[in-house]
Amino acid sequence: MSSIKQNIEQVISQITSATEKCGRTTDSVQLLAVSKTKPIAAIDDAIAAGQRAFGENYVQEGVEKVQHFANRAQTEEIVWHFIGPIQSNKTRPIAEHFDWVHSVDRIKTARRLNEQRPSSMAPLNILLQVNTSGEESKSGVNINDLAALADEIATMPNLVLRGLMSIPQKADSYDCQYAAFKLLADAQQQLHIKYPQIDTLSMGMSGDMDAAIAAGSTIVRIGTAIFGARDYT
Repeated sequence: MSSIKQNIEQVISQITSATEKCGRTTDSVQLLAVSKTKPIAAIDDAIAAGQRAFGENYVQEGVEKVQHFANRAQTEEIVWHFIGPIQSNKTRPIAEHFDWVHSVDRIKTARRLNEQRPSSMAPLNILLQVNTSGEESKSGVNINDLAALADEIATMPNLVLRGLMSIPQKADSYDCQYAAFKLLADAQQQLHIKYPQIDTLSMGMSGDMDAAIAAGSTIVRIGTAIFGARDYT
């Protein structure tokens, strides 16, 4: 048994435990394996272990991986999520290769993704990144501007607004983690009233997964706990 397979099983066990504590079913939370900087062989191991959803942060690296697996048999079930910052000049390859984008926080970005999504592909699933902590150094739309951005994106035919994503300020206590995630969950519920297709909350990583799931997360983004420490050299 590969270490990646063992790691995935351990993370799924943690998800199961967290969902049971708050009365949710395990299948209500999707594991997104964050494979940035990791080689094809590591993704192969994860696929062999049953993992099908992968998140990438860097456009060129992510596109190369999408193309690699698109040319292989029995990988049609793989779903690719772009979860990193979006530069205006990099929207086209994202629109042409990914199934989901978690990090839309500007109308300009959304318009470019909408215009550049190939008509032969299904509409691109969009999550709005929200800056729930108000940190100037952090990407994300201000929560007070969220409704206006959602209204604009809802009119775009090649995008489907599916929900929200956040990377809250790091907190060590469960209560502080939960409070930050609950803020996003409440915002999602308000949008859901107007847009029933909104059903996704991408929030929670290795250190705060339990609090995120208790608050309503439907996607947890886990990298190091699956693939090991990253080498950025």
